[in-house]
Amino acid sequence: MGICWSGDVEGGKQAVGGAQLRPTMAHNNFGTNDAIDFFFRARGLTALFSQIELSLSASKLLDRDITSKSDPMTVVYVKKRDGTLEEIGRTEVIMNNLNPSWIEKISIAYQFEIVQLVVFHVYDVDTEYHNLPVKVLKLKDQDFLGEASCALSEIITKPSRTLTIKLGNKNRPGVPRNLGTLSVHAEETVASKSAVEIALRCSRLENVDLFSKSDPFLRISRIVENGDPVPICKTEVINNNLNPIWRPLTLSIQQFGSTDNPLIIECFDFNSSGNHILLGKIQKSIGDLEKLHQGRTGADLIKPSAHRGREKVLKGQLFVDKFIEKEQYSFLDYISSGFELNFMVAVDFTASNGNPRNSDSLHYIDPSSRLNSYQQAIMEVGEVIQFYDSDKRFPAWGFGGRTFDGTISHCFNLNGSSNGFEVEGVEGIMAAYANALHNVSLAGPTLFGQVINMAAQITGQSLSHDSSKYFVLLIITDGVLTDLQETKDALVRASDLPLSILIVGVGGADFTQMEILDADNGNRLESSTGRVATRDIVQFVPMREVQRGQISVVQALLEELPGQFLGYVRSRDIKPLNLRAAQTPAL
Repeated sequence: MGICWSGDVEGGKQAVGGAQLRPTMAHNNFGTNDAIDFFFRARGLTALFSQIELSLSASKLLDRDITSKSDPMTVVYVKKRDGTLEEIGRTEVIMNNLNPSWIEKISIAYQFEIVQLVVFHVYDVDTEYHNLPVKVLKLKDQDFLGEASCALSEIITKPSRTLTIKLGNKNRPGVPRNLGTLSVHAEETVASKSAVEIALRCSRLENVDLFSKSDPFLRISRIVENGDPVPICKTEVINNNLNPIWRPLTLSIQQFGSTDNPLIIECFDFNSSGNHILLGKIQKSIGDLEKLHQGRTGADLIKPSAHRGREKVLKGQLFVDKFIEKEQYSFLDYISSGFELNFMVAVDFTASNGNPRNSDSLHYIDPSSRLNSYQQAIMEVGEVIQFYDSDKRFPAWGFGGRTFDGTISHCFNLNGSSNGFEVEGVEGIMAAYANALHNVSLAGPTLFGQVINMAAQITGQSLSHDSSKYFVLLIITDGVLTDLQETKDALVRASDLPLSILIVGVGGADFTQMEILDADNGNRLESSTGRVATRDIVQFVPMREVQRGQISVVQALLEELPGQFLGYVRSRDIKPLNLRAAQTPAL
């Protein structure tokens, strides 16, 4: 469920100041987890902490970029008793902005009886790393913009629950003293599952582009106690359109506060420079938006006027095409009710991996039992997902290899069987992989389409009789795709299914194409017929970046998976199994 921003114009659109919504996970020593929380609740006890979300913004940051502005990200730590720092979260990267307001929240458990020191490090993320999830970024490769620290209680005790701190750099006294400020706003997490799904559109927006039409997106902020806006979400960017219709948004009560809480909805024209042009804004509560939907009327956008204190009413209007109140269940709600994650794996047998007998081959099996990159990815991802799969029978394929009958296959059974593709457990995948290296000759080219179609076929067949299974296909590859458009077509078709695809890139190849498939840049994949993917189902991670960082393959790959799962079940209004059973009338 990671965030990864691209440095180009298209990618910058994802970095307008937003992040994908994902389940918030509390952190080790200063957090809690669902199991512990359930233990307390089951016994009628209240755990001795409050779950807090921190919203961050900065002002007048140091500009470290030459041709543009800094691309800032904040990393948040807690200082442990021994003085070491433990990372608890990172914001998204915001492109070309010295006054960022990050949407990604940082979760921490507030404990009254402990002085919890929180440390904030702000970085300018180098352009070459914009395609990576933020958790994979190696901080030593980024430009340090400044640091600040405070006790969590300092924020909590402020009447506004907002603390502004000066940024400094104690390790480099020679740098300019004025490094800007960081503002931290704290709010207690609301346990309610209440949410609203809204679909917004605008009409007759102002055209501010010279050679085309405006590229609008919406940013929604909530007004907090001190009157300041805190961004809570944003829409995608719609290119070249003065009457945009955005994908529906689901806002939790944690985000909007209450139905009466004022929200600021701003419409901007996207610019890759980061200087997004305000096309108009409006202040409405969730209750007001519901009335707009009921009345099927539009609300006029306004813009600050050149005359001080006045506002100009624009021709452009905001409409609410959909407004549904709903219960928003968590990933844990579904898993604990009996939903399963079914694991599948596909391994690249193309010649570019190198002869498996040579120690420099990516497929080399080390006699000392040191895992190669393929084995490492299978083990790490499989060991996590197998706990969510009751029968632990996993489909396993190879692609790009010359099989025993002499033909090149782009989807062959890894176990060599002509009768079935399933193997027993992660150990079965590892054994089938090692066996295949003796029986399959490496060939090529690198084609994903057939493997994805096979996974989609299995998923579709399962869906016809069991809607409580969600499938996860792991593809491990070293090469550049030959069938990029065919793969896009297969992914667009599969985006309607309960399926996520995790891609691990091994070796030193150029993986730009994989980053296109991983639609983290905010642009959904489009098929050759013009059909757009229903949702983003791909997460790509290059192994070389993970190995040099401080995060495992499994963390980098699986962080988006709960969000993709929730995106699927929520879009189809699928409820946890125990609730569905309770709502089924007795015969």
